[in-house]
Parts: sequence; structure tokens; C-alpha cells
Amino acid sequence: MTGATVRTAERRPAESEHLFEVTDLRVAFRRGQTEAVAVDGVSYHLDPGETLVLLGESGSGKSVSSLASMGLLDPPPAVAVSGSVRLAGRELLGLDDAAGSLVRGRQIAMVFQDSLSALNPCYTIGFQIIEVLRTHLGMSKRAARAHAIDLLNRVRIPDAARRVDDYPHQFSGGQRQRVMIAIAIAAEPEVLIADEPTTALDVTVQAEIMDLLADLQVERRMGMLLITHDLGVAADVADRIAVMYAGRIVEQSPAEAIYAGAAHPYTRGLLASVPRFDLPRGALAPIPGAPPSAGAFPAGCRFHPRCPLATELCRQQEPALLPVPGFERASGPVRRSACHYADEVAGVR
Repeated sequence: MTGATVRTAERRPAESEHLFEVTDLRVAFRRGQTEAVAVDGVSYHLDPGETLVLLGESGSGKSVSSLASMGLLDPPPAVAVSGSVRLAGRELLGLDDAAGSLVRGRQIAMVFQDSLSALNPCYTIGFQIIEVLRTHLGMSKRAARAHAIDLLNRVRIPDAARRVDDYPHQFSGGQRQRVMIAIAIAAEPEVLIADEPTTALDVTVQAEIMDLLADLQVERRMGMLLITHDLGVAADVADRIAVMYAGRIVEQSPAEAIYAGAAHPYTRGLLASVPRFDLPRGALAPIPGAPPSAGAFPAGCRFHPRCPLATELCRQQEPALLPVPGFERASGPVRRSACHYADEVAGVR
């Protein structure tokens, strides 16, 4: 085997297809003698060079949906995964382990939330990058090591040629996250899923990590799915935002439209909970209560026990995710909300 990169023929999406498309994704877990549905009918799409932010509180199903779409939920604990996950028109759900492992890392990759747990403490970070390069690109050991050093330089690890032989515990939290990004982009995937990539990092390092991801995305034209509960991070990078609550998407919209005026009470509550410099101290308006547990969703709208606008209709009938009147474009509706009173919430009469 030479050091040259070996590439297999990859199917590119047709003009009528999205690069990455999730349709009616459902995930259930065993809970005692019953099945608890954690993700319930989630649908979204992603195009080349686009950033879609999946936004919501902890426990809303964001990470579970991404793990399911990557084929990383094994039974048990997951007992049922259904729907469709298509990458460049190819169905990913149902792939056997061998076929799935060829797609993961090569065409779609993930930056996990906890880098210390995701990296193997028994191997150097260089070994872990080289493994990806040899598996997916067929590189020789020498070529892979040289490329691993180049990748570490690209994710701004100082003294990369020396640090390639260090172990994960020898890096700071921000540096480990950069190493995770280097591993994720090693095989030049078309789609990158970043699951809370700035968790537990200080504000300065958070900004550096997000700038790095943005630069790499522009350079490679990757589609990026960013999972976060941080509205500040979402505002900086999102092209579109999908808001999740209790296992379902309750609002989808271009980012600028959501920040100009949410079309769902839950999204509006999230925005009101963000600290602002132009408000007096203590002026936050947190959402009362807590999200329901998987398998214990209330009847009707799942947000109605916490919603200040809830009516009897909300308590009895679950709203569908529908276009918001007054926010259409020539190419079709661009805003959707799962609220019976979405037009009023968005300020459209």
C-alpha cells in the first residue's frame, strides 16, 4: 500500500436531494415492562455548507436523535429505532455493522460532548488519528503520521509534531476538544455532527472552538449539525434552527427569524431566559417547571403544563408542525411551528 489517499466512489446528492435528511425518526428505550419513546417523529434536513442547530433543554432528545442517525444506539438500551436517515440519497438506518462503519468517520462524523470519555486513554492521540486515516483512506503508517501532525496543526494544537505522541490526559479540555475535531475531520466527511462541543469550556475557549469549526466548514463545504442548549452559540453560527422539546421538533426556522420573534411559546421562553446586558440584574424570566420524562409526556401539547398561553385546546389536542402564516417565500414555507396559536405568538394576525 502506498502513502497515497485511496478514495472510493461516493454518490453525491442530486439537485433535488438534501445532503443529509432525517425523516420521522423515532427512538424508544425499555423502561421496566414498557417502552419509553425518547424521540418521536423528528424530521430535518441539511445541505452542503449549511449549519443547522438543534436547540433545546437537556433531555429533549437532541443527542439521542443524533446517535440514532449515526447508528450508534445498540439494543439494549434502545429497543426500537424507525424512520429514515439518508445521506446523499443513501439510506443509513438498517445498515449492518460493516457497512455502517465504512460510512461513519468517512462520510459522516461526530464530535462528542465529553472528549475525555470519547478519547481512548490507553493510546496516544496520534495513534487515534492515524487509525482513522489508515482505516478510511488507506494511508501507509508514515503518510498517516505526517497527515496526523498536519491535522493537529490545522486545529491549532501548539507544537503538533511533538504532541502527536502525547496521551489524552496530557491535554487541557479545550485541546482535547480540538483533537476530537481533528479525528472527526480526518477522512474529510461530508457531514459533521457536533454534540455540545463547548460544554465545560470557558467562554474564550468556547469561542475559539466555534471559530475553528466555522473555518473548517467553509474550507470543506461540510454540512454541520450543531447540538446545543446555548442560544448565544446558536446565534453566532446557525443558518437554520430546529427547536426540540419532549422528543419532538416544535419550531423550525431560519436563525434570524427566530431571534427576531419566536413562533412557539417554548422558543420564546428560551430566548427570555438568556442573560442580557441591557436588562437589570435579576430580570430573567425562566420557564417554570421542568420538561417531562420520556414515556411520561402529557396529553395534547407536550409544553402546555409550562406554557402561559395554554388553553383547553392545548390540553386536549397535540399540534402538528405546520407553516406559520405570513412567513412564506416563493420557494415555499420557511418557518414551521407546532403551536395552535403560532401566528399570534409570532406577532402575525
